[in-house]
Amino acid sequence: MVSFPNCKINLGLRILRKRSDGYHHLSTVFYPLPLKDVLETLHAPYPGFTAYGIPIPGKDNICEKAVDLLKADFPALPDIQIHLYKNIPIGAGLGGGSADGAFTLLALNRQFHLGLDNPRLLDYAAKLGSDCPFFILNTPCLGTGRGEKLEPITLDLSAYRFVLVNPGIHISTAQAFSLCTPREEGSSLRDIVQAPVSTWAGHLHNDFEEPVFQLHPQLRSIKDTLYAQGAVYASLTGSGSSIYGIFEKTHTPNSLPLSWNYRILP
Repeated sequence: MVSFPNCKINLGLRILRKRSDGYHHLSTVFYPLPLKDVLETLHAPYPGFTAYGIPIPGKDNICEKAVDLLKADFPALPDIQIHLYKNIPIGAGLGGGSADGAFTLLALNRQFHLGLDNPRLLDYAAKLGSDCPFFILNTPCLGTGRGEKLEPITLDLSAYRFVLVNPGIHISTAQAFSLCTPREEGSSLRDIVQAPVSTWAGHLHNDFEEPVFQLHPQLRSIKDTLYAQGAVYASLTGSGSSIYGIFEKTHTPNSLPLSWNYRILP
């Protein structure tokens, strides 16, 4: 079975408070975008994982972890070979790895008729990672808790195009959290994103931006350039380092620096 795990961006991200388990309570809006990996799952005589495209660091990978989670409860599940073409930048705040893990769960559920409904799939996905449950629903959602508690919201940005810029800078999520001061006050992200996109710039904030921009000033420059090119809204996604700009479809940015690694998405 072949599927196409897509990426996400965060529309605002608030760090509310630290939890007793060491994680943080968050509030964010997840929005899916059509930058995709290619994932193939096969019934095979022996298990295996092969990756192509962007190199994946480390020996363990989230797709095999997803298989192991299901095999623990479905021991009759056969050996699985996984082929992944990695196209979504890694460690960029786009959720590509989380998408691969969630789509592995979805693919095996369909392929082998496991009968898992969304609540059970969401539970498995939460065991893989905080962002993974979003990709089970894969529709605009308000995320709370660690990001795994999801509330679908009505949000249609099809009238806009997106520019994703991946500067190739590794951001330590732990370091980014350590530089942020949690705060509970502030407007509801749900309310902010229901207003016109043209109003977001003054109200929709990612709490990681200021500390991350202090560490890497070139990221602030990318955001400023996107606004200079006509973006109606621009932001860091997740803890970075990718920056996105939202543009009216009637306006195509035509002077982006040639040195940027960027994608323009419909």
